[in-house]
Amino acid sequence: MFDRVSGIPAHPLFVHGAVVLVPLLALVAVLYGVWPGSRRHIRWPLIAFAVAAPIAVFVSKESGEELSKQFGNSPAVLEHEGYADKLFWFILALGVVSLVMAFMVPATRDGAAAIKAPAVAHYAVAGVAVVLALVSAFYVYKTGDSGAHMVWGS
Repeated sequence: MFDRVSGIPAHPLFVHGAVVLVPLLALVAVLYGVWPGSRRHIRWPLIAFAVAAPIAVFVSKESGEELSKQFGNSPAVLEHEGYADKLFWFILALGVVSLVMAFMVPATRDGAAAIKAPAVAHYAVAGVAVVLALVSAFYVYKTGDSGAHMVWGS
């Protein structure tokens, strides 16, 4: 299933979803966590990205594993897969934390937050989201960079 799309390797196609959705989720999660005025406008995009980004990374990772079966496991491939594995777990965690944040601190019509949990809990979840967003952005960069070096050379 993750091998080919219309006769060409699927991995280069699927990677684009992860490359776009991971930074978008990271950005929207940070904004939602630290800027209350944005919540009314970005709650539903946060929820959508929190679901879509981990799926995009999973599909990219699986298609990459199928592609590596054709070319073998060189040290460069293993390094790239290692970054992708870490990215998957961090983006999955960011997706879960983002969903918790979206439903813990829903936006109201006037843009203010109707906090259901104590403010300390919101700040803790927002802090975790910021850290996970930064780590996810780092690993999407490292994964893409190592993959590009494999394909296009040093």
